[in-house]
Amino acid sequence: MTPEQVRLVQESFRDVFPVRAAAARIFYQRLFAIAPEVRAMFAADDMDKQGAMLMTALSFVLHGLDRLEIILPTVRSLARRHVHYGVEERHYAIVGQALIETLAAALGSAFTAEVRAAWQAAYATVQTVMIKAAAEVSLAA
Repeated sequence: MTPEQVRLVQESFRDVFPVRAAAARIFYQRLFAIAPEVRAMFAADDMDKQGAMLMTALSFVLHGLDRLEIILPTVRSLARRHVHYGVEERHYAIVGQALIETLAAALGSAFTAEVRAAWQAAYATVQTVMIKAAAEVSLAA
């Protein structure tokens, strides 16, 4: 990621953060519409808490995009935990799609092609690390 992409992602997330609860609901609606089978991985009565955890994790990662060495251990740990929830490599693309669609809805016209590309680069960076960490868990099992 370029420094400009990091800036775009961080600045655009500042616009999403005040409406984070609504954005989280949109995210999970999109996720379950794209891949209904993943709904079973979540407790039906705990989606508000799940949404809050999602936004906290996103905030942590995004604030550290310019200092990857600081956030990557936590990102790897998160990936290892997700293996135990049944997350598979194919799910990362689905989550990425739901995230981009959520950001497009939340940001509206501010979600320019440049901002979209920055988010896609950020997600690709994190996704690559998470997939690798998850694969290490699977190999060890």
